[in-house]
Amino acid sequence: MTSYHLRGASPAKTRADAVVVGAAQSAKGVALADGADDVAAAYGRSLRPLLSTLGFTGKAGEVARIPTHGKLNTPLLVVVGLGKETDDAAARLLAVRRAAGVAARSTNNAASVALALPADDAALVRNVTEGYLLGAYTFGRYLSASPDKKAGTVTVLSPIARRQEVTTAFEEAQVVAAAVGATRDWVNTPANDLTPPRFADEISAAAKGTKVTVTVLDEKKLADLGCGGLLGVGGGSSAPPRLVELRYSPSKPVAHVALVGKGITFDSGGLTIKTGHGMETMKCDMAGAATVAQATLAIARLGLPVRVTAYACLAENMVSGTSMRPGDVLTIYGGTTVEMLNADAEGRLVLADGLARAVEQKPDLVIDVATLTGHMVMALGTKVSAVFGSDEVVGPVIEAGRESGEKHWPMPIPPDIVERVHGSKIADLAQHDWVRWGGGLLAAAFLREFTDDVPWAHLDIAGPGFNAGSASGHLTAGGTGFGLTTLVDYARGLSGASVASAD
Repeated sequence: MTSYHLRGASPAKTRADAVVVGAAQSAKGVALADGADDVAAAYGRSLRPLLSTLGFTGKAGEVARIPTHGKLNTPLLVVVGLGKETDDAAARLLAVRRAAGVAARSTNNAASVALALPADDAALVRNVTEGYLLGAYTFGRYLSASPDKKAGTVTVLSPIARRQEVTTAFEEAQVVAAAVGATRDWVNTPANDLTPPRFADEISAAAKGTKVTVTVLDEKKLADLGCGGLLGVGGGSSAPPRLVELRYSPSKPVAHVALVGKGITFDSGGLTIKTGHGMETMKCDMAGAATVAQATLAIARLGLPVRVTAYACLAENMVSGTSMRPGDVLTIYGGTTVEMLNADAEGRLVLADGLARAVEQKPDLVIDVATLTGHMVMALGTKVSAVFGSDEVVGPVIEAGRESGEKHWPMPIPPDIVERVHGSKIADLAQHDWVRWGGGLLAAAFLREFTDDVPWAHLDIAGPGFNAGSASGHLTAGGTGFGLTTLVDYARGLSGASVASAD
């Protein structure tokens, strides 16, 4: 178990197995970043030529490991690239966050590590702490030899370590990073071990000891309520669907937020079956549900004065004699009928039940999170989520992601797309229409039909929700936990607290 500390000590005098500093690309070459002044002084003019000899340029993700030979109290100096120098505050925070993640994987054999990255305000301390914790994340549940080689002690060095807002930022960063890590754990767990019933049990267990209450609706209760989306999608699986409802109710809430998450524990495509390659990472199709559940728990642990009701819509989309068929009509909670034309566009169906349940509670706003459409991956790539919905929610959601480097891009729902959703000749709505163009927009327009005019945002995280490549910065391979820090920071904004302090 790693212990984390916040200190105001000099990096040149700190006794640790390794000390980490940052370096950026400047017009004059490599420049050590804030926090490394004492290290630069200890080396004098010799450090820059040494870095040049090692081929270190300060590019983001670069690492130079230098034995100190007594120049510092630590035996090893680790220099991590921050990329190009910038005056943009958000870009600087993201550079530090990524560098801290790289540092975590570059010092995993050290028993103790001191981080002397830029940390002269609360937001930087937060990003150093979260970045390191997230970069150090490993998932070794199925390995006979654990990959976990984390340092025993990690110390974040900051010249303002004794300030209350900095201490608060440091402590809260550990809460948020733990929630992201738990989200990654769920997303990385294979579908044979995380069926809808087991996932519901996992969420219930995670909420024990918190101020969050959990209600699990099984297939019988879902049938009684008329949740046809969940029942239709989950009908082909031997593991029945679940709707998990989480509630956090502080004593004097300043707002009520509803969160809804897509929780398809495995997506075969149903009768509209995917290719074999297309199924390889489909254990991740429950990332939205994992995100909203852990975000609710984090908001509660931070004590934010925001009421949260969250809905994790859990089902497994499988092929069998009881699978829903293209052309079937499903009745969503509340009575809206939907013609189902593509069994591989199942996420919007389970979200429809969740959204209809959520708005029934009269929240001030609702946000849904889902790995929903390949269309948005094609449009925005794998690092940016699409955000649809009401202007008064979309703008603040995008802004909430800036502090932790989660990038979102606003997308429209044009009138012609809405017409397509109303194109069914036998039901109230059409779930899909096989027109190649604007599929992500069509999905968002469909979801909006179930929001009852409540201010709403839809986050399509199909791209950034899962990293199929190698680790980079604070992002590790597999589940990323993308969207959680955005939701927490959005709640902070509603509460009037800064990102560094939530009362």
